[in-house]
Amino acid sequence: MLLRLPFHLLHSHDHRRPLLPNTIAPKRFNSHIFSHPQSLPRTVPILRASLSPPSSFSEDEPDVELGRLLALLPEEMRRRVSEHPELRLLIEVVMDLGRKPLARFPSGDFVISEYPITVQDIEHATAQVGDFAVDNRAGISRTLHRISAIRNRKSAIIGLTCRVGRAISGSATLLQDLVQDGASLLLIGPPGVGKTTIIREIARMLANDYKKRVMIVDTSNEIGGDGDIPHAGIGSARRMQVPNSDIQHKVLIEAVENHMPQVIVIDEIGTKLEAMAASTIAQRGIQLVATAHGITIENLIMNPSLEMLVGGIQSVTLGDEEASRRGVQKTVLERKGPSTFSCAVEIISKTQLRIHRSLEATVDAILSGRFPNVEVRKMKSQEQEEILQKGPVFDSTLENASEIMLDDALERADVQTRQKESPLMLPINMVEDSSEHKLPLRLFCYGILEATVIQAIKQLKMNVAALQLTDNISEANALLSLQSKLKKNSRIQAAFKSHDIPIYVTKTSSLEHVTKAIRALLSDYEDGLIVFGSIDKIKDSEKADALEKLIQ
Repeated sequence: MLLRLPFHLLHSHDHRRPLLPNTIAPKRFNSHIFSHPQSLPRTVPILRASLSPPSSFSEDEPDVELGRLLALLPEEMRRRVSEHPELRLLIEVVMDLGRKPLARFPSGDFVISEYPITVQDIEHATAQVGDFAVDNRAGISRTLHRISAIRNRKSAIIGLTCRVGRAISGSATLLQDLVQDGASLLLIGPPGVGKTTIIREIARMLANDYKKRVMIVDTSNEIGGDGDIPHAGIGSARRMQVPNSDIQHKVLIEAVENHMPQVIVIDEIGTKLEAMAASTIAQRGIQLVATAHGITIENLIMNPSLEMLVGGIQSVTLGDEEASRRGVQKTVLERKGPSTFSCAVEIISKTQLRIHRSLEATVDAILSGRFPNVEVRKMKSQEQEEILQKGPVFDSTLENASEIMLDDALERADVQTRQKESPLMLPINMVEDSSEHKLPLRLFCYGILEATVIQAIKQLKMNVAALQLTDNISEANALLSLQSKLKKNSRIQAAFKSHDIPIYVTKTSSLEHVTKAIRALLSDYEDGLIVFGSIDKIKDSEKADALEKLIQ
């Protein structure tokens, strides 16, 4: 009977509780029971297995975690959400006092109850989550879900946003080569596009696959989850919580000085102090991986709080001779110093990224009115596929930016004219479209940002394949330029005249003017690219007036 004691204990209804040695040796039992040669080998390994934490989460754990979020809802609401066909794609649940609760899916909002939310419903949900911090955020322990509160003037909670958090394995596959190179990486994208999911997977990849010492500075517990024990989705990376977002810059410095990390992962750099702290860390030779709110690199350049991440921007006054040589105004914008990050990634969607392999070269190109060299990658059927690559990135400076651009373009134009090569390698689907329809219009922009042109194309709701941007003069069907920049650059005027390419100008680079110019330009292209007379025979003022008709 004594020999059957371990088997009985381990297979009882209370077997989920680990049995410690001091609890299985009560005084009424004889001590020789635990010295039996057959009892110890059977009991100890099983006890160790029950006490050791799991190294990774199972495939069913995402469903379990989603169930813990749905447990915040009353039974009827929970049942209606569970019956939705897109349950696994649930984005968030919104509960506002006096309104019908909504479950948000990619397909749209879904009403989960015909009865308005009451105070009791909100109290039922808040009683099951952790304490709300100063930023009105809370979480569910050891999950990635985020519960955000809306308060009234008396600080009472009158609304909840229950956002689903998921650890998606393979979400950073498109960036694996950049992570492996050890380059500092900045992820840019609007809210809800998946920045935190990607940065969590990068942290796990660096810690588990590349065996680096990774420290996560978790602003609002979105990367590592709520509670003292981090979520298994970050692998073996360590996590430092931030008591208050106002002191995040101090926590960043503390992480470097106290814990000797090789990689620092930061979520949501949003203030000037945090940008300065990140710059200081980068100067110490530590790899940085961070996210920031924005759509393109231009947003960071124009953001006074975050411009330090791209090296800072300063206004420089040029001499008359230098300004004439460059063909620009006497006052220009230049990058002040080295960039905090080596590479930058613009997250277009959850399956498409735009990569800037050299952030400094991109900033220099934007400030000088040129196209930055980028790679656009997308995920298709769990495989990496490069859609567009605009050549290798060259480290140009503002002193010779215009010369490099024009000399490069003229050299390529001469080579292609002699060899009569195909001017552009199109993707397979675009080649098929070209064989059946008219070739797309290729536009060379000067002094106008690429982001503005792309935004104008989207605003016109036109087929993206109908218009392509190029940095090769021999490929271009038309030039779209800012009037002030074109007047001061005779070289680019001569280059386009020699190739008999029509020139279109706008007085400003605003989205409205660029959109009208592109609409008129496409209209002329369909009619055979009719130009307003010969550009060589009229004066500059008459030329500007004639071309200005395109944008009025």
